[in-house]
Order: sequence, then structure tokens, then C-alpha cells
Amino acid sequence: MEYIKGTDRQQIQLLSLEQMVHPQSFARIIDAYVDMLDLRPFNFKHLATKAEDRTKKQTKLPFNPADLLKLYLFGYQSGVRSCRKQEYACQANIEVMWLLKGLQPKYKTIADFRKDNKKAFRKVFRHFVSILKEWELVEGKTIGIDSFKIRAQNALKNNYNQKKIDRHQKYIDTKVDEYLAELDQAEKQHHKEKQEALKQKLEVKKQQKEKYNKLQKQLDRSDEQQISTTDPDAKAVVFQRTAIKVGYNIQASSCAKHKLMVAIDTGDVNDTKALNTLTKKVQDILEITEFDAIADTGYHAGKQIKACKADGITTYISPKSTSKKNRKGKFSVSDFTYDTKADTYTCPQGETLSSSGKWYSKTNNKNRTVYQMKQYKTKVCATCFIKENCTENKRGRVIERSEFQDDIDWNNNNVNNNKAYYRTRQQIIEHQFGTIKRQWHFDYLLLKGKEKVLAEVSIVFTAYNLRRSVSLLGFDGLMSKLKAHFEPFLQVLLLCWLTKVVKRNKISAAVMTRSESYVKNYYI
Repeated sequence: MEYIKGTDRQQIQLLSLEQMVHPQSFARIIDAYVDMLDLRPFNFKHLATKAEDRTKKQTKLPFNPADLLKLYLFGYQSGVRSCRKQEYACQANIEVMWLLKGLQPKYKTIADFRKDNKKAFRKVFRHFVSILKEWELVEGKTIGIDSFKIRAQNALKNNYNQKKIDRHQKYIDTKVDEYLAELDQAEKQHHKEKQEALKQKLEVKKQQKEKYNKLQKQLDRSDEQQISTTDPDAKAVVFQRTAIKVGYNIQASSCAKHKLMVAIDTGDVNDTKALNTLTKKVQDILEITEFDAIADTGYHAGKQIKACKADGITTYISPKSTSKKNRKGKFSVSDFTYDTKADTYTCPQGETLSSSGKWYSKTNNKNRTVYQMKQYKTKVCATCFIKENCTENKRGRVIERSEFQDDIDWNNNNVNNNKAYYRTRQQIIEHQFGTIKRQWHFDYLLLKGKEKVLAEVSIVFTAYNLRRSVSLLGFDGLMSKLKAHFEPFLQVLLLCWLTKVVKRNKISAAVMTRSESYVKNYYI
């Protein structure tokens, strides 16, 4: 039976890399974007080099940052992030070979470029977001905010909180007591070998004790409730249900118009304190003052809502549940009516709960003040016949009103009066995480430290915005947009080159004028 036969491997063929790469390959988009990008404002390392600047030890010129930036953008969108895998791709992947014009940097060079240019990658992401706004692909009227968890380069065993440290110290103390008792018994029996073995075990436990004492001091000095020894910025976070891993809680925001990413950040283990920091970044990057911020319940914190309101941002944060189920069938706070003028609450029975006007501090586990609040109560509770439906407190029901309650009510009314608008949140922000984690395999980090982690996230979201732009504008449309946007820069660059040629070769002004016209007509 005959089959389709391939080409003889020994056959010599005249082929170029250009012929082997598809005309609409995403590699061509990356190549065009980076080539047209002025890298000077981003402060990439080794951006401008001269032969005389090299030291005697440095015998080779460094790679062009533009080439390595292309490699990273292509690698992250194709799921190839490891520097060793990227080194292999430079030798085996046709699109990468075309993109780098046959260059084959070593894995150490590739790794150092990402490590040394962490701030530059973030500037590149920010710059492309600004371009998207100029193209009116980013509007900035409605911004969806959410977070995703990603594993860090830190094992769970190298993450410690107070409970874990106490458990280890208690275990060490118990074992020390056991060894000392055994040592006394061995001394009475004159068992020298056993004595030596027990003394070695006691020395090991002493070193372990010193280790946990140092960790205790480090935890006491820290404002955090946990510490990680491999990556100090990483934290133990809940990934799915009860699965706890050490990683980062990446904050991200997306514009509702075309679901393009506009700002990123990372902070605490949850979203409670992240809202206002991220909205300020959105205002800064998009150069806007007012917009709607939509987020889920995790961002519902009075202090954050008040700060956003002061900045001119209208929040649509899903309210926290106040149903009766959360209070074991008792009346919830929503069943009490607040009178703004009188500063009192009215209970379902019609009784008035008043406050002394004194502010109390609400503290966290480390006894630090989180916010101020007032307490409202009434003496009638003691004789109320439906008390059992309201509270189990013998002194009666006490309602705590936060100093941010007016702002919380304002946000809750925004959501309750615009429920259909709030439900657009999932469409705006969540599917991007699925793309980068499931398709691009961005579910763990390669670098340590907040700055380097944000550099990795900036790379993957810059690549995402480029891919999304292709879907919105088409391949040819995006190419045209890139050319039109970067035309002034290319013109200045080419004319500067011509000026150097004129000075070096003493070309006449007339020839220079014709050269300028030629550059504008055929190269721009």
C-alpha cells in the first residue's frame, strides 16, 4: 500500500527563515511592536553600548535588549517561560529563530535579562496600555477588578506563623526533656556510647531551638502575621477551598470596553486592603479621575470604599451577606433601621437603640487598630419577650456602627440599584486569568520578590494585550496601527542616521533633501 512520502532529510533545499514563518504569525506582531518601540525611556540594561566602554574581561558585546524582549514576549504567550527552555527554543523553534534572526543566547543571559530589567518590563506594559487608550481600545469608564492566586518559589514548610512556631518549639521542648531523662539514666548505667548519642541529639535540638527563636523575633518585628524564609514577600494563601499554598495574590484590572488589562499590583493575602491602591494605579496609567470600579465581596472594606469615593471613583462592590442564617436565625443588622439625624437604631420591636457618642477601637490579632466604631444598645432588651430571636447576650443586643458605615451604605445602594450592571464583572475581568493560567501555563512563578514577580506578570499581560489586539483589529489592522503610531519615532531615527551620514561623507544639502524625501516616501 502506498503512503504519502516526506522529503529526503539529506536533500539540500534553498529556504530562508522568512519563508518558513506564516505571514500572520504572532511572532511578526511582536517583532514589529518591539522594533518600532523606543526602548530608551524604559532604562533597559545594556541598551547603548560602545566598543571602548567594554572592560578587558568583557570580550563579547551584549545582546540587544530588543531581541531578548521579543524572546520573552513570545515565550510567555506560548507557555515557554523557563530560561533553559527558551535557550532550546532559540535552537529548535522556527518562529523564535526567525524572531531573533538566528541568535542563540545562553540560558544565563536570558535569566539575567529578566532579573536585571524588572522595572523596565513594568514600564513596557504601562506604555502599551497608554497606546491602547490612544487607539480608543481602552475607554476607562468601567473598570473590573479581581485577583488570582499564583504559586511562589517557596515551599509551605518554609512558611511560618505564630501557631506553627509555637507547635515546633513545644515539640522541641518535649524531646529535650525526654533526652535529658534518658541521659540521666545512661549516666547511672555508665553507658558511654548512649550518652554520646544523646548529647548529639540535644545539640541538634539546641540548634533547632535557636532557629525558631530567630523566627519568633523576626515575626515579632514584622507587621505581618506570617513570614517566608525562601521568598520573604510570598505568603500562605488559600487557593481553592481549603488548599493552602505559598504564593502571591495578584491584583489586576480590566477595561470593560474590550477586556484589555490596564493595571496590576500585588499585596496582602486577601483583597481587603487592595482596592484603593489599584484604583490609583488605574487613574495614573489612564490619566483619568473618574470611573466606575466593579469588584466582588472580597474588596468590600469601608476604609477602601471611602478612599475611592474621595478620589472620585464610584464603587460597585458586592455587599457582604447580612442574612439571618449567618446569625443562627437571629435578627441581622439589616432588620434594624438607622436614623441619621438622631443617630439611633430602631429594632424590629420598635424600641430605640442609642449610643453614648464614645468611639471604640476595633483591633486585629496583633492589637492594632483597624477602625473606629460606636455601640448602640437599650435597657429594654432585658425585659423584651422576643429577646431570644435577637441575641444571646444577657445584657441585650449591641449594634456596632463603623466610622465608614455611611460610605458602605452608599456603595451598597449603588449595587442594589444597578444589579445588572454589577453582574458584568465576570465578563470584564475573570476570563483573562483562565487564558494565562490554563492556556499559557502561568500558574506558578519563576522569580522571587514582589518587584520581580510584578515583572513576570507585566510580561504575560503585555503579551495578552497584544494577542487581544490582534483579535480586535485583525493582523493587518494592528500592523497598520503600530506603523501609524510609531511613524514619528521612525522618521526621527532615520533622519538622525542620514544626518550622521551627511556629516561623515560631506553630502550636499540638495542630496540631503532628496534623501529625506526618499526616506519619507519609501520607508515611513
